[in-house]
Amino acid sequence: MPDAPAEDEIIVAPGAPVAVLIHGLGLTRASTWGAIAPGLADRFRVLTCDLPGHGETVQPDGPVNLSALGAQLFDLVNELAIGQAALVGFSLGGMINRRCGMDQPGRVSALAILNSPHERGPEAQELVEARARDTGAGGSGATIDATLERWFTPAFCGDHPDAVDRVRAVVLANDHPNYAAHRRVLAEGVRDLIRPDPPITHPDLVMTCENDSGSTPP
Repeated sequence: MPDAPAEDEIIVAPGAPVAVLIHGLGLTRASTWGAIAPGLADRFRVLTCDLPGHGETVQPDGPVNLSALGAQLFDLVNELAIGQAALVGFSLGGMINRRCGMDQPGRVSALAILNSPHERGPEAQELVEARARDTGAGGSGATIDATLERWFTPAFCGDHPDAVDRVRAVVLANDHPNYAAHRRVLAEGVRDLIRPDPPITHPDLVMTCENDSGSTPP
């Protein structure tokens, strides 16, 4: 079982419900939610954390899969005596929060699933798994250019090169084996989430973007 994150942050709005914000592959809580969490704090107690081996969190000492990542998140909320929370997940985080909703539905009040993969289709699934294998061979640097091309439009890259460079630096700072392990979860873990039985019945918000080629509107 991965250790609970060593670093966590709660922005307190007294008496408010809890919202847990879960970042995506290769990123950190600060790079994903730093500008967003304060804007939610007037309505929620906001908890952010780094995934295992990301940002300020120690490397995992057990398996890296969706069930383990969900259990690790529940370890954290248990440590903080949080009975129930809304889970907001970006990309891989939106897979982890669905796994949490399946495994311990009573602990989850609602889900926000942002730019997160689901049923890709056979060709797209094969491409994603091939990228995961490339990452295993060369670390995050092997696929960073393709990753940034998917994350940012050419216009954004031209107008905001410093922002793109900051994200590049965050991704490249990852431990290679740990990044590759989480990349495999991103590639293969959707199989656990397609048409679950019993189905996920929480109130949910599902969002993606017109130009998100990895998690398309369909």
